[in-house]
Amino acid sequence: MHVGVPKEVKVAERRVGLTPASVRELVAHGHEVTIEAGAGNGIGAPDEVYVTAGATVAVDAEAVWSEADLVVKVKEPQETERAKLREDQLLFTYLHLAPDVPQTEELLDSGATCIAYETVTDTNGGLPLLAPMSKVAGRMAVQAGAHCLESPNGGAGILLGGVPGVASGRTVVIGGGVVGENAIEMAIGLGSQVTVLDRDLDVLDRLSRRFGAELETVYSTNDSLEAEVLAADLVIGAVLVKGATAPKLVTEELVKRMKPGSVLVDVAIDQGGCFETSRPTTHATPTYVLHDVVHYCVANMPGAVPRTSTYALNNATLPFTLALADQGPHDALLADAHFLGGLNICGGMLTEQHVAEAQGLAYVPPAEALAKVYA
Repeated sequence: MHVGVPKEVKVAERRVGLTPASVRELVAHGHEVTIEAGAGNGIGAPDEVYVTAGATVAVDAEAVWSEADLVVKVKEPQETERAKLREDQLLFTYLHLAPDVPQTEELLDSGATCIAYETVTDTNGGLPLLAPMSKVAGRMAVQAGAHCLESPNGGAGILLGGVPGVASGRTVVIGGGVVGENAIEMAIGLGSQVTVLDRDLDVLDRLSRRFGAELETVYSTNDSLEAEVLAADLVIGAVLVKGATAPKLVTEELVKRMKPGSVLVDVAIDQGGCFETSRPTTHATPTYVLHDVVHYCVANMPGAVPRTSTYALNNATLPFTLALADQGPHDALLADAHFLGGLNICGGMLTEQHVAEAQGLAYVPPAEALAKVYA
């Protein structure tokens, strides 16, 4: 199979779909890899390193998209990229379709087969291709939040970890999943007072056992959420519903009542955000202030640390990329029910139920769509 890796075009996105090591594995399996010139510069992998790994370097994105059978990316295809998709093409990347109607419509119109990292599951019900970036984003959320609390950045002028004789800042994490657990680890490490809210008692029990008395675990209700948000200096939104739009847990009215100079970091912004006042921002302009509260809502947070993020992501995605290239989409997906969950769009059919529900569109079971397209 001919595998193509275009340079990411989303603002300030420096990750790349395949590392040189991943390219070498694909070539060893007998596949051809074409990468756009300069695509790996953000991770410290210039073109010559990819050539040594066995790839061909294309002068521009057009050459990659026109030649590839399978396109491997990181972020959802932007409008200019969606226009390049072919009916007989495979796309393997993050999609986050639920809140993004234009992308859904254009991917359906393309006729391509689109597999989303974030809806592939594992035997424990986890999201193994989302988890690496969730770990990065959770850790970055605390770094970003601590920075935003500084006065020059609009914050209240609080050092999150405090100093002897002065109280440390209060961090509230909404959601105790992968993002939340990594945010908790970082916040405690900095010396912050940390509270996590979740509605899963097993999650709260696990986190309590791991972090002990350094973490306050609170069952999430409207009352407890309100009380904790109003007392917080830093609130990290770390909620996730697989494939679906994030629930709006913090209303605008509640934001208006928060302490002036407090900070909201919305890690759920890729799925629409969990704060009512959230809107996507970029690394170029990561924050805005609304109701005297600093909002950090960068939609590709791990893109700020592209080397760490790309290698962590490839560690998880490579086996699936190899399966697609070796077996083709029909056999690879049907051989693994967890991989099949990653199929979002196939031959003009929407095959992810949460997205269909979010957008009011018809849903086709993935196995049924594959049978129609690859019969």
